[in-house]
Amino acid sequence: MKKRIIIYTDGACSGNPGKGGWGALLMYESQCREISGYERATTNNRMELTAAIEGLEALKEPCVVDLYSDSAYLVNALNQGWLKRWTGNNWLTAAKKSVENIDLWKKILKLVTLHEVTFHKVKGHSDNVFNNRCDELARQAIKNNS
Repeated sequence: MKKRIIIYTDGACSGNPGKGGWGALLMYESQCREISGYERATTNNRMELTAAIEGLEALKEPCVVDLYSDSAYLVNALNQGWLKRWTGNNWLTAAKKSVENIDLWKKILKLVTLHEVTFHKVKGHSDNVFNNRCDELARQAIKNNS
């Protein structure tokens, strides 16, 4: 039986584009692990996607995952079928423009076939302590590298 994991993620940018950070919480039973990282030149959307990728890549075996993010870009791409349409349309949007962040979307596609992931949208900068902690981790990563 696969382990059931909860992952919260968030990305942040100081300027967009600018210096970026991401944070993730991985929770299994009573254990909680915090991870975070930094990129010198990036965008907010790239940091949101990176947080999800890093959280999923940190898992040591295939798991059932509930992933929570305040990024509509990330959650809607999976839950509203955007990603499926993009791949079927040779990475073009409905407006026939190239999809942004293809490199990261390809990583997410690989990870969602390895793990059973359900994406959940949470309200950002609200009363969700886990989302707020991820935001703190992302902003701290920027601050520590500035």
